[in-house]
Amino acid sequence: MLKNKIGIFDSGFGGLTVMRALRQRLPKENLLYFGDTARLPYGNKSPETILRYSLENAQFLSQQEIKLLVIACHTSCCTALSQVRQSLNVPIVGITEGALDETSRRFPHGKVAILGTRATIASRFYQEELARQNPSLQLFPIACPLFVPLVEEGFIDHPLTALAINHYLHPLVQEQIDGALLCCTHYPLLLPALQQELGKRVELGKSVQIIDPAIACAEKIAALLAESDLLNTSSTAGMSSFFVSDDPEKFRHFGARFLGEEIQDVELVRGVEIMSETN
Repeated sequence: MLKNKIGIFDSGFGGLTVMRALRQRLPKENLLYFGDTARLPYGNKSPETILRYSLENAQFLSQQEIKLLVIACHTSCCTALSQVRQSLNVPIVGITEGALDETSRRFPHGKVAILGTRATIASRFYQEELARQNPSLQLFPIACPLFVPLVEEGFIDHPLTALAINHYLHPLVQEQIDGALLCCTHYPLLLPALQQELGKRVELGKSVQIIDPAIACAEKIAALLAESDLLNTSSTAGMSSFFVSDDPEKFRHFGARFLGEEIQDVELVRGVEIMSETN
């Protein structure tokens, strides 16, 4: 059981930033990643579709002898976390939990922007949870639907990306915000550009703190495994496995920039798609 894998799923590449944080924090753990690349992005899907996809992904990973499941997709967590928990008998950690904890810790008061996909912002999950935890926070939710396709096309430093960032952050120009929560696992790849743009919107000498929830998520998983006596005590480094529902070669190529290292072997899984078509 201790050597069983930690399963991670996301709609595509972004959850690899969570996998990277886990590999750094828990180097002995065996990790299994599933990217639902045939059905990405989730951010513009209906709540019913996101729920169905999330349950199917969780079911697939539960068949791989995992000891813990990580939902590395903010959109899935905002829509389906409680239902996925009811469907599996293993511990489940959502990327949203670390995001909420870290935001509340860093900002007992002030102004915080919430940057996410359309579905995440429309769900009002972060707005309601952060307001419940800390009513004194002023929140500025902004949907940024172009960020995901721009990142996945590799346009990290492209003029189109700079234009999109300027467009989406324009409503903050008069707000003097203190922080920004990145509610999509793709967005950390835009962190330097976001930091630069947000820096234009605050007083000279003041900085905007940007929260990448992946690190807080890894810490939460480490604590949960320790409390449950599930930490891998092996003396060797853990193994990483990768599964996708479409185009393994594209995932191997583009996924490297999210993971921070080369990805060698990626297995194509069509069972999740078949399950979707027959439900």
